[in-house]
Amino acid sequence: MDTLSYKTKSANSATATHKWYVVDADGEVVGRLATRIASVLRGKHKPDFTPHADTGDYVIVINADKVRFTGAKLDDKEYQTYSGYPGGQKRRTAKEMLDKRPSMVLELAVKGMLPKTKLGKAQIKKLFLYTNANHPHSAQQPEPFKF
Repeated sequence: MDTLSYKTKSANSATATHKWYVVDADGEVVGRLATRIASVLRGKHKPDFTPHADTGDYVIVINADKVRFTGAKLDDKEYQTYSGYPGGQKRRTAKEMLDKRPSMVLELAVKGMLPKTKLGKAQIKKLFLYTNANHPHSAQQPEPFKF
C-alpha cells in the first residue's frame, strides 16, 4: 500500500487562485454581512482552505452606507479611538459613524473578524468598500456572491 497517496495537500500562494466577488450591502445587517465577507476573505468557503496561507478571494462591497443595525445598536454601540496622547480618546456612536464615515462601520466589523497577524493585514487589503452602486473594478469581471 502506497501511504504517500494519502498525503494532505496544503495550498500556498503559488497554488491559490483568487476570484473577485461583488456584494450589495443594501439593507443588510452589519454583523451578519461582515461574517460572510470575512469568511470569503480568509478563503473558508473553498475546499482547499489552509489557515496559514492566503487562499481567500477579493470582495467588492457596494452600497456600504446602506447597512443597518438591529435593536438599539444604532444609538448604543460606540466606536472608540485613541491618539496616544492624554485626553486623546474619542468615542462615536454607530449613528455618527454612519453619517461621517459610512464605509468604516463595515470595515471595522470585518477587520475584527480576521486574524491579527501579517496574514490578516494581507487579507483586509482584498476588501474594497464603496458607498454607491458604482465601482472601478469592472475589468476584473467580479461575480455576485451568493450567500
